[in-house]
Amino acid sequence: MTDFAMKNDLAARILAGERRALARAVTLVESTRADHRTEAMALLEQLSGHGREALRIGLSGTPGVGKSTFIEAFGMFLIAQGLRVAVLAVDPSSTRSGGSILGDKTRMEHLSREKNAFIRPSPSLSHLGGVSRRTREAVALTEAAGFDIVLIETVGVGQSETMVAEMSDLFVLLLAPAGGDELQGVKRGIMEIADLILVNKADGDLKATATRTCADYAGALRLLRKRVYDPDGFPKALAVSAYEGTGMETAWQDMQTLAEWRKTHEHWANRRADQAKHWFEEEVRSGLLARLSEDADIRAKMQSLGSDVARGKTSPDAAARAMLDTLKAR
Repeated sequence: MTDFAMKNDLAARILAGERRALARAVTLVESTRADHRTEAMALLEQLSGHGREALRIGLSGTPGVGKSTFIEAFGMFLIAQGLRVAVLAVDPSSTRSGGSILGDKTRMEHLSREKNAFIRPSPSLSHLGGVSRRTREAVALTEAAGFDIVLIETVGVGQSETMVAEMSDLFVLLLAPAGGDELQGVKRGIMEIADLILVNKADGDLKATATRTCADYAGALRLLRKRVYDPDGFPKALAVSAYEGTGMETAWQDMQTLAEWRKTHEHWANRRADQAKHWFEEEVRSGLLARLSEDADIRAKMQSLGSDVARGKTSPDAAARAMLDTLKAR
């Protein structure tokens, strides 16, 4: 079989919903090899225009809040509704090997066995925001494969985590029952982009605490400026229990309500268009930096100026201006 025929076959198998073909394609788009990048771009072009659209849900939360447990419980709930669910779990990367550390697939034992589920742990590759640079392309592949819901789990909470909002339709922030001091620790920036705040572990001895925490966050959300792309009552905070499976139906109904409202009022299409433009600009920036690093003279100039900055011979701003002037003169 020729390379062209193999690529066509892979695209056809993905469109047919084959999970093995999808896994192979995700591996391809995650590769940093130049020939693999060329193949990946060709594959994505083949799959463009398939007309399939999944609900992309970004999910973030503080370490230990139970993101994987929630995703498994929520994923099983969605599958019971007759939906196909893809999970792209972005793991922290080893600084030595670059591989995933946590291995989310092993922590979603029941969901990973479901034929209508696809779970892909991917190393974050130390990328700002905990979202692999190619996660966006993996999302496109899962949509082409006919998955109805794509859950994008990120490594934690922080200002940089807002990157996940640039590739999702809804952003869900998962938090644990906590007191006022912990509420202060959640950065305003992450709350401003949240569409739903889910307070997990609302069961057993923590149920009352979770209910109070939910009320605290609901009050905090009311203090934020009203967003034009939200209906009345959103964003909102809900209490859920991944352990008992409670609150899943209410959370899902709210997600559907918000998604449908945004589609009806054209915010959905406009948001996706803005996201596409954002990732185009990001690819241009990344490509320019990659090309600059390939030029021996530019690398030498960067190293020379970097050494001057390290020794205190010049300021970072002055060195950067000198570097930009050098590039402009080429």
